[in-house]
Amino acid sequence: MVSILQNVAIDCADAYELALFWSRVTGRPLHPESRPGHRETLVQLAEGPVLYFNQVPEPKKVKNRIHLCLRPETSRDQEVERLLGIGATFVSDHRNPDGSGWAVLADPEGNEFCVLRSESDRAEMNS
Repeated sequence: MVSILQNVAIDCADAYELALFWSRVTGRPLHPESRPGHRETLVQLAEGPVLYFNQVPEPKKVKNRIHLCLRPETSRDQEVERLLGIGATFVSDHRNPDGSGWAVLADPEGNEFCVLRSESDRAEMNS
């Protein structure tokens, strides 16, 4: 027997607002019953686990021990610009001159996440 990953839980100060940000990131909807002020809100991903936002009283203090890595449909650099435009902040740059690497961003509550190369970026490097 095995366990199935149900959700990825993200503690936050405002569950609804942070879920709205991640809904824009992923292009996926909030759970239909989600409302402003709810202490728990879900983003329903196309497949796999849901993103579960849980409102907690204490603020984030240190670097995440676990984080999300995104593989965009567009180029990595285009996606970084899009995410910065919807409220992410730039944390660190691990992109290399040869096109490899990733960028580290943070969501509006400071949770770090990575933007990896897209499949087209990877194919371009290998051709």
